[in-house]
Amino acid sequence: MHNAGPRAERERSALEPAYLEKLNDAQRRAVVHGSGPGDHLDASPLLIIAGAGSGKTNTLAHRVAHLIVGGADPRRIMLITFSRRAAGEMARRVERVCRQVLGANAGVLTDALAWTGTFHAIGARLMRDYAPEIGLDPQFSIHDREDSADLMNLARHELGFSKLENRFPTKGTCLAIYSRAVNSESALDAVLRSAFPWCASWGGQLRELFAAYVEAKQAQNVLDYDDLLLYWAQTMGDPVLAREIGERWDHVLVDEYQDTNRLQSSILMAMKPEGRGLTVVGDDAQSIYSFRAADVRNILDFPAAFSPPAEIVTLDRNYRSTQPILQAANAVIDLARERFTKNLWSERESDMRPRLVTVRDEADQAIFIADQVLDNREGGTALKQQAVLFRTSSHSAALEIELTRRNIPFVKFGGLKFLDSAHVKDMLALLRFAQNPRDRVAGFRLLQMLPGIGPSSAAKVLDAMADSPRPITALAEMAAPPRSGADWPAFVDVMQGIGDRAAGWPSEIEQARLWYEPHLDRLHEDAETRKADLIQLEQIAAGYPSRERFLTELTLDPPDATSDQAGVPLLDEDYLILSTIHSAKGQEWTSVFVMNCVDGCIPSDLGTGSTPELEEERRLLYVAMTRAKDDLNLVTPQRFFVHGQQAQGDKHVYASRSRFIPATLLQYFEVTSWPKGRAGAAVGPGAPRPMRVDVGARMRGMWR
Repeated sequence: MHNAGPRAERERSALEPAYLEKLNDAQRRAVVHGSGPGDHLDASPLLIIAGAGSGKTNTLAHRVAHLIVGGADPRRIMLITFSRRAAGEMARRVERVCRQVLGANAGVLTDALAWTGTFHAIGARLMRDYAPEIGLDPQFSIHDREDSADLMNLARHELGFSKLENRFPTKGTCLAIYSRAVNSESALDAVLRSAFPWCASWGGQLRELFAAYVEAKQAQNVLDYDDLLLYWAQTMGDPVLAREIGERWDHVLVDEYQDTNRLQSSILMAMKPEGRGLTVVGDDAQSIYSFRAADVRNILDFPAAFSPPAEIVTLDRNYRSTQPILQAANAVIDLARERFTKNLWSERESDMRPRLVTVRDEADQAIFIADQVLDNREGGTALKQQAVLFRTSSHSAALEIELTRRNIPFVKFGGLKFLDSAHVKDMLALLRFAQNPRDRVAGFRLLQMLPGIGPSSAAKVLDAMADSPRPITALAEMAAPPRSGADWPAFVDVMQGIGDRAAGWPSEIEQARLWYEPHLDRLHEDAETRKADLIQLEQIAAGYPSRERFLTELTLDPPDATSDQAGVPLLDEDYLILSTIHSAKGQEWTSVFVMNCVDGCIPSDLGTGSTPELEEERRLLYVAMTRAKDDLNLVTPQRFFVHGQQAQGDKHVYASRSRFIPATLLQYFEVTSWPKGRAGAAVGPGAPRPMRVDVGARMRGMWR
């Protein structure tokens, strides 16, 4: 956009809708792209490079609202986010903007924005819509990761791989290999070489296992997470269906595009091969999920995928951090080998540079952080406004001990999810099995919950059901397994009741809970606490129009479990945040401490095998630094205690400052150490240290 004079600027402002007034120039360009009178249907592809703290969510929400206000049909807008929570927040913001223009009518239009959600959730809906045309039963179940691993293990066992003389990869490893190959659209041998080299010798057996796993899923009418994308992508391989599906939406907007994998990118390109109406938002500098098969090349190569190339709008004004923090973060990412040029800036000036603090070891690091956290709290910064970030969850062990010793409450990100708690998995297994009686994993879980029924008896029941065209009828007519007692008729009754849909949704989940509660009391000592989760599950269920939609979305994006209290303070309303850097992405805090900013931790020893891996480690440090609003501390312990070292010699290894902060960048930091040396003299890198003993003179004197 050409710079206009003051008069033209005033005229433009007078013509623009009021809801655009609070946007900066770059945000405004992104919002109005391709939306002249009647032009929105022909909008060219747009890439919004949104730096950390640059108002990305607000910009994307305004773009969706601007399209609706300009006449776009909200039923023909697809908005893809990476969590259900993000989709809900986006929809609320869109409605707020629309209300400024449309008043009470805004709700009608924004409620019609029905195709908002994650890739997997939208894929599940589409596959149910197109199931007959792609040879799929629309009543398919969706397996979560644990169920998928169990089914993989069944196939693994049936092929005899669990009894091999040389130990075959575990079910979890097998599923991870399968998932990486599918999502990265890579050959199995290439995946084994790059990500699972210790499994490379099993290539032939793994290929046989994956074929059996796919056949088992199809026989049981189940899809796993990866299938929701894979089936979608395969469907788009048919030109007629690809055109039909692509033409259902005038606009497709994708958030966090730097976190997409090759399969997701292929789906988008098949939907909008010319890029018309396609908007993607992201930041290549925050691409940190390659372990989930995310590919930074998707965003780097996006502009050139179309002819003419996609327009790029860069959001580089940061509303979160002070300018000194941004200068340091910019300097770190500026050393990246390939990136979209973007230097974040802020109007938030400060005299305080980020601190680069050298400590003796991990114990001192823990004491330093605890001291500073308490000092900040005394200065008016609540514990919740402070966060300690680390590369790997195990890095916080010494700090957790120190915080506990001092009675400083904390929460460590990454607790149980709803689906990871046994009692919720039991309830969902009942609903899934009633919906799809060929779901063998759900059936095994339920049947073995009943007293007197083991794996052998469960297998006989499931085999009989699988051989019948009407599995639930077969279940009702078969003889009760020996030793199942009075629990068998109750199980058959609840299966028939939920399967027949007699009570309707969501009453079916109450049926399931009433059947399950006696088993809950028998199986778990903390049954009362777990019952609170089941009540919450019913409340969640009431918000969904059908059992299928409930099971799909809860499996794909589960909420936190109320019974998971590990690490959560019960008596304190305020608590410190501990988090891996990956979990911290998208968050912000007034004060941030980044632990172990040394080679071997950031970058991780495991992340230096190739240039792409090393570049992702650099981006991790950048993400960690840009979480801080006012105060940033990077802590560098000089030595680490290592368990299991040889009896002789020192049990410590010595570390050097992260290679991502070379000497040329020290100007952006306040370089210090802790504790301070005598007379307050800093004893860290960049500061002179007083000589205590002339070792050289002593060495020379040994030979005189």
